[in-house]
Amino acid sequence: MQTANEPLAIVGMACRFPGGANDPAAFWKLLCDGVDAITEVPETRWNADRFHHPNAAAPGRTVTRRGGFVDGAEKMDAAFFGISPREAARLDPQHRWLPEVTWEAIEDAGLPFELISGTRTGVYVGISSSDYPLLRRCDLLAIDGYANIGTALSIAANRLSFLFNLRGPSLAVDTACSSSLVALHLAARSLWSGECESAIVGGANSLLVPDTSIGFSHAHMLSPSGRCRTFDAGADGYVRAEGAGAILLMPLRSAQALGLHPRALLLATASNQDGHSSSLTVPNQSAQEEMLREALRSANLKAHDVLFVEAHGTGTPVGDPVEARALAAVLAEGRSRRLLVGSVKTNIGHLEPASGIAGLIKAVLVLEHRAVPPNLHFEKPNPLLPLDKIEVPVVVTPLHVPEGSTPLVVVNSFGFGGSNADAILTCAPNTPAAPAASEGACIFPLSARSPAALAAYAQAFAAIADAPSLREFCAAAALGKAHHPLRQAVVAESLESLQTQLRTLPEQPPASAPPKIAFVFSGQGPQWWAMGRQLFREEKVVREMW
Repeated sequence: MQTANEPLAIVGMACRFPGGANDPAAFWKLLCDGVDAITEVPETRWNADRFHHPNAAAPGRTVTRRGGFVDGAEKMDAAFFGISPREAARLDPQHRWLPEVTWEAIEDAGLPFELISGTRTGVYVGISSSDYPLLRRCDLLAIDGYANIGTALSIAANRLSFLFNLRGPSLAVDTACSSSLVALHLAARSLWSGECESAIVGGANSLLVPDTSIGFSHAHMLSPSGRCRTFDAGADGYVRAEGAGAILLMPLRSAQALGLHPRALLLATASNQDGHSSSLTVPNQSAQEEMLREALRSANLKAHDVLFVEAHGTGTPVGDPVEARALAAVLAEGRSRRLLVGSVKTNIGHLEPASGIAGLIKAVLVLEHRAVPPNLHFEKPNPLLPLDKIEVPVVVTPLHVPEGSTPLVVVNSFGFGGSNADAILTCAPNTPAAPAASEGACIFPLSARSPAALAAYAQAFAAIADAPSLREFCAAAALGKAHHPLRQAVVAESLESLQTQLRTLPEQPPASAPPKIAFVFSGQGPQWWAMGRQLFREEKVVREMW
């Protein structure tokens, strides 16, 4: 029997998704609240009236006027990354989002930046196209030395390696809609082979001009109703969407050695191609089945332990039933309950090359919360679905984990040219609870690279509602994050007091020189009994210098 690869720990993740889902917590709330984040095309992108026509054959027009969009695509904290204003103006929004979500994924892991800088960390980015050059196609005089590196797909990955000083493989992956999950597959193979010691896996997509939408509309792929009605009898195509996501991945033993707490474990990945099917863009059920079996076999996993599948599920009348039948054929045997199946595309649309990373982040959240969010727009099941074997939840549905079993979640992602990928995840191992300690007053350090960023950071921390103890919260801020030149500290005796102070923290201009901290002991002998014992017990530097 094949020896299973070592589990890989997903230790951090971050996102920019439609509907204001700019972090995993906001994304999970959007999913559980059943939010449909699809809107009309904003005027800042293109004129929806000008390019819309109900007839799919109308030249230069598209049947849809809707999509999933991320606010503030034109914005970036370029100075944070040392990017000049002139270069920043030439960056495709995809290139703006990727550094931000990568940094946030590293922070989410609780890994100080200096511990990853200079390491053999690989970068694998799923990205397929760039609309940004089309905005300047009529203005040749605006092209400068930054134009190409601001939009080249390879640079989307290479810039991350450059900015974060990462020395492992660095590549952009284009397999169309499966790009970011194929990127995950390549990153996992690189980690399992020892080629790199950790990996950033990301994906991005931006919608800036109508050109690609017109092409997909004429190919009869887009939904005239502007909804991804996945698995529904009324499914009429998909809705295009944009966004970005990133995860930080490393071997479980490495994460444990660093004291990190994984969010989930990646046990297996697989990728293949449809080969010759009825046409280039029509999926192949047997290829999808073979890929699922390969992933299960590679990690010695049992099909009946798969509790939920985050399907590719774009909402096409051809693709949805093919995928559902493939899932049922491989995963339905020996089950006490029907297999739960859903698609995040019903909430935020189809992020195309970034859709795999969106599905992966959702799958991690499903494992963390032991629940499956509702699949939207599922009113009348497609009659071709094997509903005796699969269930499409329409309300938040608990994961029922049989005693003694390992709960597994599968993520599917398919490219329209036939490149497929899937991944199998399980829950992170339980972390032993730290011994209870008296809270007392704790110092919460806060730092940024500009006064406005410091104030925004304070507001973000103040909004965290599910913080652990005050001591753990402060320790994470002190030990699990990079510290920037502009700093403030808050002393608090409770989480409520800390959050109140953070909400009212004023902006402060940067100091001309970084302050120094010193312990001063004047005189001889103690001024009171047991003076300094708590300091000796809790501060390592004091014990070392005593």
